[in-house]
Order: sequence, then C-alpha cells, then structure tokens
Amino acid sequence: MAGEKQKDRKQRQEVRRAGLFSSLRANFLTGMVVVVPVFLTFYLMWWFIGLVDSFVLPLVPGRYQPQPYLGINVKGYGVIIFLIFTVLIGAITKGFIGRSLLHRAERIVDRMPVVRSIYNGLKQIAETVLSQSNSSFEKACLVEYPRRGIWAVAFVATNTKGEILRRLPGEEQFLSVFLPTTPNPTSGFLLFVPKADVIMLDMDVEAAAKLVISAGLVNPPSKEELAAAIARTNPKSKPKA
Repeated sequence: MAGEKQKDRKQRQEVRRAGLFSSLRANFLTGMVVVVPVFLTFYLMWWFIGLVDSFVLPLVPGRYQPQPYLGINVKGYGVIIFLIFTVLIGAITKGFIGRSLLHRAERIVDRMPVVRSIYNGLKQIAETVLSQSNSSFEKACLVEYPRRGIWAVAFVATNTKGEILRRLPGEEQFLSVFLPTTPNPTSGFLLFVPKADVIMLDMDVEAAAKLVISAGLVNPPSKEELAAAIARTNPKSKPKA
C-alpha cells in the first residue's frame, strides 16, 4: 500500500510539472507574439534613422551639428535635416524657376547613356510609390489563376482601355487586374481579364492585402460576422412592455 501511494504521489507530481511546463510554454509563445513585432518595428525604425544620419550628417557643417554644443550625437538629427531639405526642394521645384532648372538638368542627364537609364528608372519608381494622386485599387476580387479551377486574390485597377482593349478579341468588357505575390504584394502580374470571369469581393482592399501578406493566415471577417459582432457589442434595447 505504501508503495502504491508513493507511486501515485510521483505521478501527480509529474502531471503537475508537465502542466506547469505547458503553461510556461504557452505564456512564452504568447509573449513572443506580442514582443517580436514590437521589437522588430522599433529595431527597423532605429536602423533606418541611423542609416539616414550616416549619410546626411557628414554633409552638414560642424557648426550646425548638435555635438559641439551638447557633447553627444542626437539620434535622428540627420532625419530632421533631410526632411527640411526635401520640403525646401519640393517648394522650389513647384515654382517656375525650379521647374526650369529641373528640366534643364534632366536634359543633361538624358545625354548620358548609363546614367539616363538609372535615373529614369528610379524616377518612375519614386513617382509611382510617392504619387499624391488619388489613384488606387478599386476593389478586391478573385480570378482564376494559374489555371481553371484555381482562384487567386487580386485587385481591380481600372477598366481596360486604349490600344490593349482594341487588341483583345471579342466585344466583352475587360478589367485591368493586379495579381500580387505572397507574402510580398509589391510584385505581381498585370492581367487583363474579362469582367464576366472576375468575382468581386465584399472585403475592402486593405483586408485583402492583409490576407495576401499573411499567406492566408489572417482571414478578414465577412459582413455577416461583422454585423453579428456589432450587434453583440451594442445590443438594441428591448421595448418596454
């Protein structure tokens, strides 16, 4: 009897230790989910600020730097100088004289074969990424890709127009659709798809982008699920008898 009691006691201790380990493991994983994104966000911001400072501060005269007055290098001072310089350049370029100087400099660059290709490519990328226009994807959709029966999330850019529409066979309406890659949605394919073959989604573009970036792990709730959640959060008051 004493041996059986001792054996039961050991088993209960092992179960308790296993439960404690499982609890610690679950708490650790939960903490990692919270800490890692925050840490990486601040790390990348700190790295970017240091990168900009390393390029900008050597170009700033010593008398305009904070180190002679404060005794230390102020992190982010180069970023502030860069922002002020960029705003001033933008203000000057908007004027007539600034535009004239810019066009004259671009004509000089166009005469340099290698430099011309690099400059025009970088300029086009910058104009696309930093454009202040309101052009954006209209809706998220589903298209059959890469073959029939397999569907992919895509974004409707606009109705197909111009020469491409004239060259496409048939008289039906086509949509210009951007099919992003996962998990990097900045690259992808431009498809011209018949409107009848496109399934429009109720989710907005941002929710669809999260779905693509997460490789399907983050599924946005449907309209019915959102309505049910709102109803649970703000229940309607029952009428008094």
